[in-house]
Amino acid sequence: MRNSFLSDLLVILIAVSAAFLIYSLLGAALLQTIYIINIFSIIVIVGALKKGGLFGAFLGTGCGLVQDSFSFGVFGVAGLTKTILGFAAGTISRRIDVAEPGRNFVFIVILSGLEVLAWVLLVALARRQKVNFHQGLMLIQPLVTAVVSGLLVQLVNKIERQER
Repeated sequence: MRNSFLSDLLVILIAVSAAFLIYSLLGAALLQTIYIINIFSIIVIVGALKKGGLFGAFLGTGCGLVQDSFSFGVFGVAGLTKTILGFAAGTISRRIDVAEPGRNFVFIVILSGLEVLAWVLLVALARRQKVNFHQGLMLIQPLVTAVVSGLLVQLVNKIERQER
């Protein structure tokens, strides 16, 4: 039990660090890509689908708080939405079959869309100003997140099958 917890904690730290690095590089290379590709959501979804709801919640908290540190907005909004995203992705995927790529895509689009909606509502409540959608780029984020996450899950599954 203890080794499992420590190995999961190490995986979370590595995943959050990787997301930080990728987000930093994307933002430096092409600033607009960070509004289309939410690497933190991708990491949280893939981790939650592979390891479950509790792992997803912890991973979501870490990724969300790091993402919040990049923004000039209300601190904690991404932390909260990513925590919910990770828990929901891991918990719901254990109750319904989302292994097939088509179902996986639809599942992730719905979760990502709900995450963006929750983020918009929380920011609107906290700031009481107009939410910046970055010329509509954030509206395609759930689709891009679903495609990239789905492909990563399929890649991880393929690697796991080859290791057996």
